[in-house]
Amino acid sequence: MGPGPSDVYPQVLAAQARPTVGHLDPLFIGMMDELKQLLQYAFQTQNPMTIAVSAPGSAGMETCFVNLVEPGEKVIVCRNGVFGERMRQNVERCGGVAVCVDNAWGEPVNPQHVEDALKQHPDARFVAFVHAETSTGALSDAKTLCVLARQYDCLSIVDAVTSLGGVELRVDEWGIDAIYSGSQKCLSCVPGLSPVSFSPRAVAKIQQRKTPVQSWFLDQSLVMAYWSGQGKRSYHHTAPVNSLYALHEALRILASEGLEQAWQRHQTMHKLLAEGLTKLGLQFVVAEPYRLPQLNQVYIPQGVDDAPLRTALLEHYNLELGAGLGEMAGKTWRIGLMGYGARHENIALCLQALTEQLKG
Repeated sequence: MGPGPSDVYPQVLAAQARPTVGHLDPLFIGMMDELKQLLQYAFQTQNPMTIAVSAPGSAGMETCFVNLVEPGEKVIVCRNGVFGERMRQNVERCGGVAVCVDNAWGEPVNPQHVEDALKQHPDARFVAFVHAETSTGALSDAKTLCVLARQYDCLSIVDAVTSLGGVELRVDEWGIDAIYSGSQKCLSCVPGLSPVSFSPRAVAKIQQRKTPVQSWFLDQSLVMAYWSGQGKRSYHHTAPVNSLYALHEALRILASEGLEQAWQRHQTMHKLLAEGLTKLGLQFVVAEPYRLPQLNQVYIPQGVDDAPLRTALLEHYNLELGAGLGEMAGKTWRIGLMGYGARHENIALCLQALTEQLKG
């Protein structure tokens, strides 16, 4: 019950153990086509350029930035936690100019602050923000922020590593241009893959670049044909075949449950956990309207040692809770309710274990 990786569905582990085939084998190509359709469903998009990058969510983040941002281009970067700051670092490594819009940790991105920055920087080309900030458990209003980006003729770059499959996310309806996620959070797949999707506007920007993408491996112009199925699929790199089996199965499970049903399950489980944590006297970092149901961050009670208690939970209950990151380190716990982990029995175990340890 940490901030990820989450518990993996048994069916997903079984899928990963299937015999390995070549990444150009017709059987594998057929599975890839299904995987792409399932990803489009999870993202709620018809974007043809919707794929799984052969690396974890951090590579998905870099994929979006290195393909879109060219030297000298200005990016409005929203920071309200660790991962917004990582966006800034990506922008600057691309040679871009980051204009930071800061919000307090534990708060969502303030759309008014973003609009103020867009007015002050009419030459900005992008707006980048984290939909679900894993370091704090805060959920930002992606729909409003993407509307603002379009209003000011900017492309949006969205971190959905912790939101995909766990809370409402509608790429096409909200006008998201570039989005990335991770396989190991609410999809409850094995770590190591990053679903990404680019809108036609974003694809056009990639195709019209004046400079080469600084990363050969992450250059999407080199893999578009492999995933699109248009023409002959050519070799780029050896795909992580068995991990893609696992992602296919995880997405099939999500589709079987139903996307909106999965969103509701996460919310229902969150309410049960929140009631129990509140009865124990634990206080949430994020105000209720902006809380992520799948990532619950609470303050550590006064007089309780962080690491020893989490170690006791792991050793005596086989239960993992996450430590605070950045300025929250040593001050908070991050309790995950992601995908297969968002279950009644996990909540009961967590509350019982915390009750015994905190009273002991």
